[in-house]
Amino acid sequence: MYLELLEGAYDLHVHTGPDVMPRKLDDLEMAERIQKVGMKGYGIKSHYFCTAERAKLVNKVYPNVSLIGAISLNNSVGGLNPLAVEMAARDGAKIVWMPTFDATNEQEFFRRGAHTKLPFWAKLQMELIQQGKTQSSISIFEGSNIKKEVFDILDIISNYNLILATGHLGKAETFALVEAAVEFKVKKIVVTHPNFPSIDFTKEEQKELAEQGAYMEHCFTTPHSNKISWETVFEQIRFVGPQHCILSTDLGQPTGPYPDEGLGIFATNLLNNGFTKAELKQMLVENTSFLAEE
Repeated sequence: MYLELLEGAYDLHVHTGPDVMPRKLDDLEMAERIQKVGMKGYGIKSHYFCTAERAKLVNKVYPNVSLIGAISLNNSVGGLNPLAVEMAARDGAKIVWMPTFDATNEQEFFRRGAHTKLPFWAKLQMELIQQGKTQSSISIFEGSNIKKEVFDILDIISNYNLILATGHLGKAETFALVEAAVEFKVKKIVVTHPNFPSIDFTKEEQKELAEQGAYMEHCFTTPHSNKISWETVFEQIRFVGPQHCILSTDLGQPTGPYPDEGLGIFATNLLNNGFTKAELKQMLVENTSFLAEE
């Protein structure tokens, strides 16, 4: 049943290889798999590097599949680095993630030992900490104000019509960023896994962000790894509304399902818990196509 649900879908959050850590599959394998199930494409997520060049090469081999390049603004690309965003955009990247594991919010959560189940990146992060190779965490704030570099980045995102994804920023940062993005006429805003433990937006907070024009990105791995319950995911999507949500997987971990399998399980779980095929098509196909194509 789920193969029908995936027809024309994008998964905008996939951790394929090659990467600095082991991954379930590489870009070529992923392209082959999604072509077989009839998906349109996927976003290549790396915490460390711009993936636009990888996307270009695989798109040449698989012209019927749309791989989407991205950049995550962690320390390995210079953090909140407008030039890195400009070059990524010129190279064809379509997604800009704000800092993820290097975000001050995530690092404070990590240091408190608050993760009940450590994310896959945490092992490498702990290794770098032990070797003294980590840099300071990244906040978009300087005092209570947004840093100038962030405004420069929003200007670039707006000019190239890129997707702004909020990464692992804290609540205050995310609300401030979304407000600023709207002022800069950024048309595509995604709140990255809003129910991830270090982020943990209430359904009311999610709805408030959605009303400003942001999409809530619900990722398969969050309930699949028991970070939250499936019932909580269903409740949040119903409260915010499928018109304001997209479904992604955040998969690529060696021990997890293949991303297309995870997206299929996600869709089937929703279908079996009261969501309609039309609502699933909106979250899997229509909303993601707007973000990826327009």
